[in-house]
Amino acid sequence: MLLAIDTSTRVASVALHDGRQVAAELTWQSGMNHTVELFPAIQHVLTLARLGMADLTRLVVTTGPGSFNGIRVGMSAAKALSFSLNIPLMGISTLEAQAYQQAWCGKPICALLRAGREEVAAALFQQSDGGWRRLIAEHITTLPTLSGKIGADTVLTGEIDESLAAEIAALLGTKAALLPEAARLRRAGFLASLGWQRHETALSEGKTTNAATLQPLYLRRPPITLRQKP
Repeated sequence: MLLAIDTSTRVASVALHDGRQVAAELTWQSGMNHTVELFPAIQHVLTLARLGMADLTRLVVTTGPGSFNGIRVGMSAAKALSFSLNIPLMGISTLEAQAYQQAWCGKPICALLRAGREEVAAALFQQSDGGWRRLIAEHITTLPTLSGKIGADTVLTGEIDESLAAEIAALLGTKAALLPEAARLRRAGFLASLGWQRHETALSEGKTTNAATLQPLYLRRPPITLRQKP
């Protein structure tokens, strides 16, 4: 039984996957309350699946980009569970988890999040005969720059508010399809499915995951680490 944890942004989600299907899932608007809400949410999905912590055998967590505090809470919880239960932990970027929800369409999928300073964090993925692959790695950019990298029939997804949606429409027009709000809601069930596949691949290749070395994907350093001007 795999537990997926995503607290990268104000939307939080946890899910259980048994290797065949999602056994339970909870997605909610957590705001800045990840610290107090995460473990009760985990306990809730375990209760729904009639399981306990001891039944968990695998973990997957989103590594960012996103909220510095949100990422820290999710990764700290995942690492604590990995060490205490002695089970493997896999990390997947928030943007990849977001894009994977539309993998079935076979088109290029651009996942993005606001990154402040009129910038966005973005990455491009696609499912094809060669499998699920990353076309453009996670990076910080601007919408005008990103629009030049997006080809026809690209699907856009992510946490996109009304003003950002308007900017996208003005820049891209019909060049890309922006998914409806409900379809853009990032759900840990998809993270769990992708995480299960990654764990199976690692197992077949004789690789092990090390929770101690798993690092967040911030793309931009947290403000506390930036050198202050005198």
